[in-house]
Amino acid sequence: MKKAIYSFISACMFFGVIIMVLLISTFWKYSLDLPDYKVLEKYEPAVTTRLFAGDGQLLMEYAFEKRLFVPVEKIPDRVKQAFLSAEDKNFYAHSGVDYTGVLRAILGNLKNLGSGRRPTGASTITQQVAKNFLLSSELSYIRKIKEAILAYRIEDSFTKDHILELYLNEIYLGNRAYGVAAAAINYFGKSLNDLTLEEAAYLAALPKGPNNYNPKTRYEAAVARRNWVIKRMFEDGYVTDLELAEAVEMPLETIDRSSSFIKDAEYFSEEVRREIVDKFGDDALYEGGLIVRTTVDPKLQEIASKALRRNLEAYDIRHGYRGAVANIAFDDNEWRDAFDGVEMPKGAPLNWEKAVVMDVKEAEAEIETESGGRGEVPFALLSWARKTLPGQKLSDPPAKITEVLAKGDVVYVEKLNDNKDKEKKDPTYQLRQVPNVEGAVVVIDPHTGKVLAAVGGYSFAKSQYNRATQARRQTGSAFKPVVYLAALENGYSPTDLILDAPFVAEQGKGLPKWKPVNYGSKFYGLTTLRQGIEKSRNLMTVRLAQDMGMDKVVDMASRLDVTQSLPALLSMSLGAGETRPINITNAYAM
Repeated sequence: MKKAIYSFISACMFFGVIIMVLLISTFWKYSLDLPDYKVLEKYEPAVTTRLFAGDGQLLMEYAFEKRLFVPVEKIPDRVKQAFLSAEDKNFYAHSGVDYTGVLRAILGNLKNLGSGRRPTGASTITQQVAKNFLLSSELSYIRKIKEAILAYRIEDSFTKDHILELYLNEIYLGNRAYGVAAAAINYFGKSLNDLTLEEAAYLAALPKGPNNYNPKTRYEAAVARRNWVIKRMFEDGYVTDLELAEAVEMPLETIDRSSSFIKDAEYFSEEVRREIVDKFGDDALYEGGLIVRTTVDPKLQEIASKALRRNLEAYDIRHGYRGAVANIAFDDNEWRDAFDGVEMPKGAPLNWEKAVVMDVKEAEAEIETESGGRGEVPFALLSWARKTLPGQKLSDPPAKITEVLAKGDVVYVEKLNDNKDKEKKDPTYQLRQVPNVEGAVVVIDPHTGKVLAAVGGYSFAKSQYNRATQARRQTGSAFKPVVYLAALENGYSPTDLILDAPFVAEQGKGLPKWKPVNYGSKFYGLTTLRQGIEKSRNLMTVRLAQDMGMDKVVDMASRLDVTQSLPALLSMSLGAGETRPINITNAYAM
């Protein structure tokens, strides 16, 4: 009997030694080509660049990875506790690998063999740092071995707080957010210090799979996972009975991050973005974490955007109705698919709706919107909808509604009011169309040169071409001060007399003579230089430029950076030449 026991012990010791040798050789083998973990000592994450308006409101953000770096000492204890309970409750006790967790994961994976379930891991926060910074996300035991080796080395070289700082600032938490600070803003519009218990717990629920706990698509799963984290925090002593009871009953409410940016400022922020890229490059913009203070005034920006849209729409209406976007058939019950498949022109305001004409009567057209709402477009509101004819001409106002709308027409409509007429239950809508005319607005403080608002078109969604800064245009009379400034520099005085009289110039063989005139076609004889600029007299300006020489005007325009390629032609003195696009470099400062 004793001999058998000794034999069994000897066999166990033999196989134990073999296993130890195999383990040591395996760890040695995979430790030879591991990445240098010392790079973690100088962690420089890609950080979000943020643009702010003149009053401090957030204008826009740019980043490959939305991240705001926060030192570990600035991260609230409640946020740290939530992640420790959810991911690694023994973080401050283990040396990189949690053996209890490893054993639990092995037993669980053996139990699930053949079930098709994804194998569960037992990665500590240190192992996750090793994976996220130094390894790939490959699902293999080789990667787990390398991860464990690196975890030991990291623990031996860095403090626990530094490792936790790396983890909390690097972890991907969905919604384009990397790190807890960016996630707090993206999901709740709050700083870390303002997060409630249930909000911190929700963030800690995300590392295992952000898409699996997206409250927009999987609300119940998200709440269940959040409540699981809260209960783990209670078990670890971080949460009281009362806090537990209150937190698990709270609804999970997240925000739409884009709604926190200043409205109608896309053209302005895009111009600033291009300026930053030109000066500092893509890496500085998308990874450098720049803080950019712009001069835009949010109120003026909104006013300028609305004014431009309103006037472009009014101009477009005065030029008639171009017809429905499409017409669909109601031959069968699949008309809804055809309606949904119609692609509408981009750039429509948010209060416009896609609609289809269901029926046309004598006094109104019945419509159904994309959201399923019903309403009517009265014929009385369609007097503007005259047909556009060649040469920008218009037909007579429509005599009946069928001249404008037909059954099956797919159009844009705007809800005007909820019909309070008891005999008519449906609300009233106005027919709309996206303008095909464009424009731009720039608002500048004349005392400081600050650009307070800039709108480059009807809608950034329709066209990203910025007509305020990229379009080239004739300056007209705005160029005349350059002529008069050149005159003053070359010895003329404000009291010198210039003849305001008819002017004729030859343009070349076969071309008509050039005969500029004043506004109003009047002439005023000898007039002082001062009055010429005050009254913006065309004939005085041309005669002054001819007397002085256009080469001096061209030189002045170049030195003022108005234009670098102005032809030395007399017509240019009246602003006939193109100037360079407006530059709003002074719209921001870093």
